[in-house]
Amino acid sequence: MGFRKKNKSPPVLSHEFVIQNHADMVSCLAMVILLGLMFEVTAKFAIMFITVQYNVTQGLDEKTEPVNFYQYGPKDAATVVFYLLIAVILHALIQEYILDKMNRRLHLSKTKHSKFNESGQLAAFYLFSFVWGCSILTAAEFATNPTFLWEGYPHTHMGFQVKFFYICQIAYWLHALPELYFQKVRKEDIPRQLYYICLYVVHITGAYVLNLHRLGLVLLVPHYLVELLFHASRLFYFSDENKQKGFTLWALLFVIARLLTLTLSVLTFGFGLPRTDNQGFSLAEGNFNVLTIRQVKSVGCNLQPHRMTCLAAICLTQAWMMWKFINFQLKKWREHSQNQAFKKKTTSPKSKPHKREPARGGAINGVVKSDDRTSPRARKAKAS
Repeated sequence: MGFRKKNKSPPVLSHEFVIQNHADMVSCLAMVILLGLMFEVTAKFAIMFITVQYNVTQGLDEKTEPVNFYQYGPKDAATVVFYLLIAVILHALIQEYILDKMNRRLHLSKTKHSKFNESGQLAAFYLFSFVWGCSILTAAEFATNPTFLWEGYPHTHMGFQVKFFYICQIAYWLHALPELYFQKVRKEDIPRQLYYICLYVVHITGAYVLNLHRLGLVLLVPHYLVELLFHASRLFYFSDENKQKGFTLWALLFVIARLLTLTLSVLTFGFGLPRTDNQGFSLAEGNFNVLTIRQVKSVGCNLQPHRMTCLAAICLTQAWMMWKFINFQLKKWREHSQNQAFKKKTTSPKSKPHKREPARGGAINGVVKSDDRTSPRARKAKAS
């Protein structure tokens, strides 16, 4: 019995070596940070990476117990880096133990294989974030009081769940950038993925830094639900191409989510924040609700530059998403119409040949028939 031939391992620190072993390398780095907690000298630095920073204790009155809140600061960058490493490790686990096994059963092409992996990773993240976001919103007052979005601005104090939610969101979308290299994403797919990764990073970080975490959380939850439905529908489609009903529901919810985003954004930036008592700009207080410097006379509204910039960014993003959505639906409609036309051509019955007209002299189907109804023997006897 011969020995099995082992695949040659790539050279150390080569591109292929890093791609194959990136999860192990990142795990070692995360373990080094965790081991730092064991030593008093390095513990204060390790804690900065692992735990949420900028704890603020507030007591509402003398009878109630003090409540812990959190603010943001520069040390949050270290926490984001650590959970970025955790996101890389979880990404590799989902890929190896779930998606790769499903891909072997489905036998997909290279193009569908790449899209299947993308949808599988994003569906898992959207599901987790949607459930987490809903659990945070259930404890808030938004369902009964929409003014919760702007009342008391600036919202410099966050609960632990809210701050940790934003830390994990920023870390996940930043980890998606090196994953383009680790997962060997095709060159034609890189620009499309870079667009939405950068949009997520900019918008989520902007809501976190500008103390608009309430509005950001309310807008993210329905958006993640719609994206979850899309990627789940795409996973079912790859397993069976006849399963396309989920895309119809996704199209309906996508439009509703865009309208909801625009409505809440205009309500917050156009009517809520301009009427708050705390107007001004202060980095120390985290107040970005600046006073009027330039009024937008052409529109006839009284939007401050900060609010106008935020609202314009959200509106442009929603317009871009709707444009991509319309193009996607038109492309699918054209493909569907072409497939239907092709099926009609292939399934239509063949045209029947027309009956040949009788030839001169009574020839039908090559046989000449005489007009005389008597038999040939009778005609011969008659002639004789």
